[in-house]
Amino acid sequence: MRIEAVKVRRLYLEVASQIENLIKNGEVDVGQRLPSERDLSDQFGVSRPTIREAMIALEIAGLVEIRTGSGIYVLGTQPKRSIQDVGPGAYEILEARRLIEPELAALAADNAKPAQLDDLAKALADMECEQSASSVSEAADKRFHSIIADASGNSALAAVVDWLWQMRMNSELSTVFHQRARDAGVHPSLDQHKAVFTAIAAKESEAARSAMQQHLDAALKDSKTLLDH
Repeated sequence: MRIEAVKVRRLYLEVASQIENLIKNGEVDVGQRLPSERDLSDQFGVSRPTIREAMIALEIAGLVEIRTGSGIYVLGTQPKRSIQDVGPGAYEILEARRLIEPELAALAADNAKPAQLDDLAKALADMECEQSASSVSEAADKRFHSIIADASGNSALAAVVDWLWQMRMNSELSTVFHQRARDAGVHPSLDQHKAVFTAIAAKESEAARSAMQQHLDAALKDSKTLLDH
């Protein structure tokens, strides 16, 4: 007897698959604008971030086109590639970081060594150069957060942060989302990163925790409004 392991599908895939079937069955015409994100959220009984992730999965499959500020339109009845698990979404990853990184910033305020503070200052300078050059790279942003994780003194949590960043870069869904964000002119906030650095350098753990929390809250807010229509 051959038995296959039961796999738990991501919620956005369930939504994307249902919409794919509606398109294939002709219940939604090519060129038609899909209902608003709010309406879809109500109809499916899921969160709006889940709807956004489903729309990106459908866009990756070539079934819809997301036109920021206008809506989401059906491109065709047959996908260019199958709807599949393209990794965790940007929202999930950001939410996980939001739970961990404020505490790491507070620990870094207590434990950061002078060399690590110097490295953070260099990462900030590199972020400023990247933004001035309109670079699509976020290498300096990743380095900034990794340095803070290392400076916390907790190697287990630092490894988790590195893993979350690797997940962000390896997830096709997250990659497409962040590319759309950059195309829309959304970049990591230099001022927010400076506030985190200032608090850590001043050894003010509560201020560091608050600054990191505000930074990731803002990132979540940006991600939640990017595809609003």
